[in-house]
Amino acid sequence: MPQPFVPILGPDLTFPSPDRSPWQGLVAIGGDLSPARLLNAYRAGIFPWSVEPITWWSPEPRAIFEFDKVHIPRSLQRTLRREKFRVTFNRSFGQVIRACASVPREDDGTWITPTIIEAYEKLHQDGWAHSIECWHGDQLAGGVYGVAIGGLFAGESMFHHVSDASKVALIRLLGHLHQRGFTLFDTQMLTETTRALGAVEIRRREYLARLRSALKVSASFGDPPGPPQSSES
Repeated sequence: MPQPFVPILGPDLTFPSPDRSPWQGLVAIGGDLSPARLLNAYRAGIFPWSVEPITWWSPEPRAIFEFDKVHIPRSLQRTLRREKFRVTFNRSFGQVIRACASVPREDDGTWITPTIIEAYEKLHQDGWAHSIECWHGDQLAGGVYGVAIGGLFAGESMFHHVSDASKVALIRLLGHLHQRGFTLFDTQMLTETTRALGAVEIRRREYLARLRSALKVSASFGDPPGPPQSSES
């Protein structure tokens, strides 16, 4: 059986349609990780998942959070009520993405390479990528980062050094986005943690339709009030 054809990207910043992409969602190979190309990818329902070579993906099915169906287990409710952690937004993006890169994975590797970190730090500097930090005292205990465009928030990765810290960051992020008028939270692939908090899978066709609607929404990520975090490093 012939192998499916996967387009090789050139200097043109456009992407092929992910509607019928083969190989569990591999849409294209190559190109670069410039801010313009990354933003075009998210607007098309696509994200990068490796660097050597750069590969671009749109999974089938796609995992999302429904803002009105988030599940908070009782133990996590108790943690939130105790206010064990202090949550900030966009105070330590570099620290969060590097902590996400250090999370142990099954293959002892990570897609969050120095090249990916540099690319997303540029997106952060341009106001597109955002971090949510969870502090235990003066120590960064957990966090999440992702990309916001229109009414879309594309969650990229999260980490924790203290139990429940990443879950608290994620729950606070979901509440913030809902209040700010976001309509779509993309979590890409379903994991044990996101499933437990209420994430679900939908067909890629439905995701792409909802994405088109979300991109028409004029939502602003903004920052909740709070003092600057001095322990950035």
